[in-house]
Amino acid sequence: MSAHQFQVTAKDSQTAARNGLLSLPHGTIQTPCYMPVGTQAAVKALSPEDVLACGSEILLANTYHLMLRPGADHMVKAGGLHKFMHWDKPILTDSGGFQVFSLADLRKITEEGVAFQSHLDGSKWQMTPESATQIQHKIGADIIMAFDECIPYPSPEKYVEDSVDRTTRWAERCWKTHQESGRDNAQSLYGIVQGSNFPHLREKSAKALLQFDFPGYAIGGVSVGEPKESIYEVVRKTAPYLPENKPRYLMGVGTPEDLWECVERGMDMFDCVMPTRIARNGTALTRKGRVILKNAQYTEDFSPLDPDCSCECCRNYTKSYLRHLFQAEELLVLRLVSLHNLQFMTDVTRMIRQAIVENRFLEAKKRFYLDYFGGTPPFYS
Repeated sequence: MSAHQFQVTAKDSQTAARNGLLSLPHGTIQTPCYMPVGTQAAVKALSPEDVLACGSEILLANTYHLMLRPGADHMVKAGGLHKFMHWDKPILTDSGGFQVFSLADLRKITEEGVAFQSHLDGSKWQMTPESATQIQHKIGADIIMAFDECIPYPSPEKYVEDSVDRTTRWAERCWKTHQESGRDNAQSLYGIVQGSNFPHLREKSAKALLQFDFPGYAIGGVSVGEPKESIYEVVRKTAPYLPENKPRYLMGVGTPEDLWECVERGMDMFDCVMPTRIARNGTALTRKGRVILKNAQYTEDFSPLDPDCSCECCRNYTKSYLRHLFQAEELLVLRLVSLHNLQFMTDVTRMIRQAIVENRFLEAKKRFYLDYFGGTPPFYS
């Protein structure tokens, strides 16, 4: 029995949007899905029980951070990441490529891999496609990612092409390491398409990765400084090269509008730190748009954040109370608003899946935008 089975269950007749069921060792998830980010084995400010209460079926953790602290061998002693963090549903681990990319002043890329200094203590490390894969084996996630080179935007075309070729060679090394490990029945390795904003290089990268027949494919190297229109265009032109019968994962992208736009273009899986990050800074996502709770207008607003939301925060607390907690620097507010924003994102994905089943995706998207933006989204102008 394969560790990974994917079935498309519904399609929208006017777009590339589709629903699916993805079966993994720790459970089956519905797609499209938004994955909360638990970078260091925790979704910030929330317990696993909180994340479950929001309806999340899978979360993301990060190889780079867990490798540095507490360490891959520590994960083995703990019985794997699922047991270590008390989460018995599926987990996906990023390979660490994006985090290494962000260490521009502390790393050196060669054909062998990446030499870098830890952002924690300056210690020297070497990450290769082989070691990135082996570390993820030890962590024990259901889905693990090939080690890739994530490059900045904008970058010269020649550099991007060289990077695409290197990413393909690294993907082959990851694939061989994974095959030799005998862990196909426990973990699934996804390939990552690179190519920046050059359509022909995205095509080249996607076609080169198909030879390895990965069980799933991701589009990486987006949301690194380019405008939304560029992200959506990359997805529109790249998704058709990815297999119809396998899940498509858009890495590091996940605002509400990103979900609508990129599901429309054929993507299935998303992750982003945005919902919980902005929550900790006092911003809530609601059906009527973003609410900046620190604004004085909410001082005596005794209504919930979103009357249509069923989360613990909206059932029990008002905007006035939440603003008070921010003013008083009470830690409770970080949990409550994070909980609400995560609930909102899972509700949006449910809304999207229902619209696909009912074959009214574009109508539902338009209605959502009318409420959320009050009209035409700014990126449409």
